[in-house]
Amino acid sequence: MHMHPYFPQTNTKVIKIPSAPHFLYLDRTMAEGRGSAMVAAVVLSLMLVALHCQVAQAATYVVGGRSGWTFNLSNWPRGKNFKAGDVLVFNYKRGAHNVVVVNKAGYNGCSSSPRNAKVYTSGKDQIRLVKGLNSFICTLPGHCGAGMKIQMIAS
Repeated sequence: MHMHPYFPQTNTKVIKIPSAPHFLYLDRTMAEGRGSAMVAAVVLSLMLVALHCQVAQAATYVVGGRSGWTFNLSNWPRGKNFKAGDVLVFNYKRGAHNVVVVNKAGYNGCSSSPRNAKVYTSGKDQIRLVKGLNSFICTLPGHCGAGMKIQMIAS
């Protein structure tokens, strides 16, 4: 066991860094602790980068394209590859329509199902897709029945 004047009470080995000045002695347990902290910092950094990449890969779709959220849109999702986290933008004249997030029964029956369905009314609604089935309708009288509804599956 090497005793050093700066660490007279220590029971651990003192490691001298080669070619370092005499004041750069490190207690081995202190160095190991810093190594663990460094590993944790690297792992955390990699996780943040992975999360950022997932968010950065999310696509944004304008429902109905230039026409916006309007009638006869039930075929609009065809040929698109939606992923959970993608954002749908519903553009329409405020007050003329709404967007209601519904379940399959609500989509098929043009009703606000479930009872606590989320209703959007801003005219510039942005809705993030969840994994699985995503269904949206306009609940103003006659609108859903005239094709103002879309449904897609996000992987």
